[in-house]
Amino acid sequence: MGSFATALSGLNAAQSMLATISNNLANMNTDGYKDQTLTFGDIYAQATQTNGSGDPIQTGNGVTVSGTDSNFGEGNLSATGISSNMALSGNGFFVTQGVSGLPNYTRSGDFTTNSSGFLVTPGGELVMGFPATNGVVNASAALQPLNVANGLTSPPVASTTIGVTANLDSNTAVGGTATASSLTVYDSLGAAHTLTVSYTMTAPNTWTYSVSIPSTDVTGGTGTSTVVGSGTLNFNSSGQLTSTSAVVPISIPNLADGAASMSLTGPFGTATNPTITQTAGASATSATSTDGYASGTLSSYAIQPDGTVEGTFSSGQTLALGQVAVATFANNQGLSNVGNNSYQATTASGQAVVGVAGTGGKGTIVGGSVEESNVNIASEFSNLIVAQQSYGANAKSITTLQQLSQAALAMIQ
Repeated sequence: MGSFATALSGLNAAQSMLATISNNLANMNTDGYKDQTLTFGDIYAQATQTNGSGDPIQTGNGVTVSGTDSNFGEGNLSATGISSNMALSGNGFFVTQGVSGLPNYTRSGDFTTNSSGFLVTPGGELVMGFPATNGVVNASAALQPLNVANGLTSPPVASTTIGVTANLDSNTAVGGTATASSLTVYDSLGAAHTLTVSYTMTAPNTWTYSVSIPSTDVTGGTGTSTVVGSGTLNFNSSGQLTSTSAVVPISIPNLADGAASMSLTGPFGTATNPTITQTAGASATSATSTDGYASGTLSSYAIQPDGTVEGTFSSGQTLALGQVAVATFANNQGLSNVGNNSYQATTASGQAVVGVAGTGGKGTIVGGSVEESNVNIASEFSNLIVAQQSYGANAKSITTLQQLSQAALAMIQ
């Protein structure tokens, strides 16, 4: 009967191998799935006899499954163009949180957003990361769900600098004016104000300029506009700016909407790096700039290689909404597969080391992509043939043992 048990263990091992191969083939199109293989161990009876040399005499009792190994090699990365999708290139796992509150770990980055705007897995688990406040990520804070809802707003940023890139016509007569420059600045409440920069030639190669704001924008303003700054521009014989003389700083106090007073630097660069010239050509402004922003609503977002979720707002401002966390383990093979492409830490795997992508041996993140299954169909078909032959061979052993048993019984009869 022991011989039957040995052959049956071979059948069970071949059946387990077939089940594993079938599972691999079934998950060929499962994002983030890792190919699995079985490790087998032989079974031997305890030695009770020795030969003339003292060596133990043992008879094999069959085979058993001693372990399941997962191939954590990287699968192909497939671009999806979906902002919420992401793939890990290199070592590591995304961190998620289910209804139990316990952390899970996954390589599958086919994330989406739920009704509250949080990044979630297809199974509804929350994608965890480091929070951001006013666009600054705190990588030392506790992990939190990442919100990328369209209702997010960016805070207003008051302008502190302005820039004007322009040319003043050198053929302008003394006392003549050039086409004014117009630019928009933002106060501490995010309200927009239009500044007008006017130019008057006072002598060859010398101009004065004045910066004005609509009088309705300031408390106590009179007339159509109120001058908030002025100065002198001096050019050399080549039309290059040599110096600026600010008679009055560009200062805007007492804004009518109650915003904080504004103090602006600029607007023409410096003598070593000027943004205004005086040449024989039409006076024109080619560009203006400011560092301020109005408040805006989130219009789109993208995942950066370090996991930063970079949001673009309707105001044109770009701010970090958070940063996707990445976990690594001392022994990936020790992870427990809990289904839905998720793993949990065990004593064998060691505790998760959670940090920022691209640091500490962690892979980088590819936004708008997913990692495909790393199952190799050619290898699986080869393994399938081996498992089939193994099953057939062990079945043949049982048939042979049955025939021998019947022959032995016939002898008794």
